[in-house]
Amino acid sequence: MLQSYKLIVLSAFVLIAGFHTALQAQESANASSRQATVVKLWPGEPAGLPSVTNGEEVDTQKATDRLIAGKSVMKIANVSQPEMHVYLAEASNGATCVICPGGGFNILAWDLEGVEVAQWLNSIGVNAIVLKYRVPTMSHGKQGRYDGPVNDAQRALSTARANADRWKIDKDQVGILGFSAGGLTAAVVSIAGGTRNYEPMDAIDQQPCNADFAILAYPAYMVDDEGKLSSEFSISAKTPPTFLVHAQDDQVTCLSSVALFAALKAADVQSELHIFSTGGHGYGLRESEAAVTRWPLLAEQWMKAQKIID
Repeated sequence: MLQSYKLIVLSAFVLIAGFHTALQAQESANASSRQATVVKLWPGEPAGLPSVTNGEEVDTQKATDRLIAGKSVMKIANVSQPEMHVYLAEASNGATCVICPGGGFNILAWDLEGVEVAQWLNSIGVNAIVLKYRVPTMSHGKQGRYDGPVNDAQRALSTARANADRWKIDKDQVGILGFSAGGLTAAVVSIAGGTRNYEPMDAIDQQPCNADFAILAYPAYMVDDEGKLSSEFSISAKTPPTFLVHAQDDQVTCLSSVALFAALKAADVQSELHIFSTGGHGYGLRESEAAVTRWPLLAEQWMKAQKIID
């Protein structure tokens, strides 16, 4: 009888503990949701080439989609009105990062390479801005595909600086982070060194649009057929310190990261490159058995070395 009583008490304790853990997780998710401030990027029509939408903005994920670390991925399509979703860290020195999710310029991997990244950045004291840039744009061609997204990213950097007092942002520590196609977008913005891709349209555009640092995870489409950095990318001393990570077995070739690192080295730009033997593509920050998924720890150490975070 006593043994049965102990078993009942233990079961009740496990149930309560499980409920408490689930409640904490839900409260954490709700807190993250409450922290986000959504800002429309443009006062009217966005500058540059528009997205080629075929309907309303929608999450296109399906039950049959490939899971990443056992979880599905939110896939936002048909973005014609770009936004920035601002997540402010509770304890920050003012460092801020604009996040460009990947998705092949067709969709945005919104949670995997957006919101989850913002939560990680907040946890290490960095303000985060998830950029909902215009998609799809792939049909605009090789350079046209990133025209609109780059404009959106530059506008987001200027908007962050325009709200520096309101959001307690250090104007000299505003960086950019991107994945895959978003990694290309972030790289183009970084390489531009503050040269705006569109004509200024208001007071926000009087603020600088450069990135003070760049973090590029498996950036895409940056090399030619011979594996050399494409001619439209010209690295200079204005290119900021850059962190790169890629997997050798990524079907989106790691030579994009290798070639960019070589160009950064040649221009004497402080940079750090990590190529892992396995890991594939599109893992975001979700940890798995693949060593490459521990890259956020390396990025955090790099940010400390660069004096971006304490």
